[in-house]
Amino acid sequence: MGKSQSATPTGDGRISASAARADAGPGTGEKQPAGVRVVLFALMIAMLLAMLDNMIVGTAMPTIVGELGGMDHLSWVVTAYTLATAASTPIWGKLGDMYGRKGVFLSSIVLFLIGSALSGMAQDMGQLIGFRAVQGLGAGGLMVGVMAIIGDLIPPRERGKYQGMMAGVMAVAMIGGPLVGGSITDHLGWRWSFYINLPLGAIALVMVTAVLHLPKKRSQTRIDYVGAALLTLGITSLVLITTWGGTEYDWLSGQILGLGVLGLVALALFVLVERKVSEPVLPLHIFRNGNFSLVTVIGFLVGFVMFGSMTFLPLFQQTVQGASATNSGLLLLPMLLAMMAVSLFAGRVTTKTGKYKIFVVVGGGLITAGLSLLSLMDTGTTRFTSGVYMAVLGAGMGFLMQTTMLIAQNSVEMKDLGVGSSSATLFRTIGGSFGVAIFGAIFTHQVQSTMAERIGAAGAKVTGAGAQMDPKGLAKLPPAIKDAYDHAVAAGTHHVFLWGAAVSIIGFAAAWFLKEVPLRGAPAPAAESLEGGDAPVERVAVAESV
Repeated sequence: MGKSQSATPTGDGRISASAARADAGPGTGEKQPAGVRVVLFALMIAMLLAMLDNMIVGTAMPTIVGELGGMDHLSWVVTAYTLATAASTPIWGKLGDMYGRKGVFLSSIVLFLIGSALSGMAQDMGQLIGFRAVQGLGAGGLMVGVMAIIGDLIPPRERGKYQGMMAGVMAVAMIGGPLVGGSITDHLGWRWSFYINLPLGAIALVMVTAVLHLPKKRSQTRIDYVGAALLTLGITSLVLITTWGGTEYDWLSGQILGLGVLGLVALALFVLVERKVSEPVLPLHIFRNGNFSLVTVIGFLVGFVMFGSMTFLPLFQQTVQGASATNSGLLLLPMLLAMMAVSLFAGRVTTKTGKYKIFVVVGGGLITAGLSLLSLMDTGTTRFTSGVYMAVLGAGMGFLMQTTMLIAQNSVEMKDLGVGSSSATLFRTIGGSFGVAIFGAIFTHQVQSTMAERIGAAGAKVTGAGAQMDPKGLAKLPPAIKDAYDHAVAAGTHHVFLWGAAVSIIGFAAAWFLKEVPLRGAPAPAAESLEGGDAPVERVAVAESV
């Protein structure tokens, strides 16, 4: 580690890599330097860019298709972005560990903004898909960069103070995205759903460049190109399986089975390569740590149930409860507010006490309870009742979302902070992809089955093109068929949440096996070893200014 210096901003007002790591232990009442708060504000803007984009673009998609055509390729506008984001996430994390986080993070912002600008200028659907892939490559580095830089700036023991900020950004993205997207599309045109990223990204670029001051690194080791290629191939296969399975192709079709074999072979070869190279893109030794492996599983399951829930909750409320699609973000308000409040509470208590296992256990229990309650919804469930159920689920997510990242970062050595952060992010993303795909298959099967039971052949015609209908299509249905469809959607969501509750029990059980390892930054002896013996819990010295 570098020489210790006082935790103060550098002479030019910028903040050093560990300005937040004050030598005084937690609970002294010292405030963080103003530079840290400025950097955190810039990081939150970058985080908002990554989360807000799909929310805004999703609202604009009908208009985009109307102008550019290419309805057959519509799904690829989302798939190209998702694939590029997932595949590049671990690579951005490793590059930050090897060459320094500031330059790599700024590069990801620039790449994201270039992709945004090009997407806004697209003249046909093919160009838009390609430019969305460029945008996704940049997005892969945004979330990882934010988490890893926060890990550099603020020790785990102190990081809980800022969990509410990150949960707040998610709430703003989820609620504001559809509203902003609809407003921009209606008044400025769909191209501005991409151009809106440019001023936000420019602010983040300027602030990070001017204020953040991290030590430069220059690794002499070659980049693990073979490992990166194999990991990308494996991730791409998994994401395509979840994207195409049950929609473009049957789950047992040759295409899906072929992708499964390709993904498994690629990942098996990846493990073999990573065991031999000197600087693996994803060091396998981090998984020897018991806490890291457990929290990775829990993160995967959190992504699985969270993205599945956020997909089908608005659908239930719009279809069965007759809510407006325009305000779909507001429908999730009880869940998001509960998540934000609980995340802030858990972060404060963690900072004060250093305890975090209890929050993961309680969070896993609340998620299971929330999904179980949501499975009780039917055509007679009021919005107030569903809001209470969502608040229970949101509270569970609030306990888990940032705490799992905190444990992951505390379970690896500082030199592996980037790959630790990117691995946690990647598994949560893949969990979300699987959740949406599997829940979607369950939902579609149940809707079609219920419609056939209630109205026979007429039901098959209604759901022949898929189990989801837009509001205009619903309004045209005869009352008897509309009533049958409402019951079918209620039955579909019942099964989705029931299966979600069953899956979440695994995460709840895993949480009990976590060990309460002291968080770095606590006023503890300088070299207590972490569970698994991989990383010492030590006070991170303040890095030399560059």
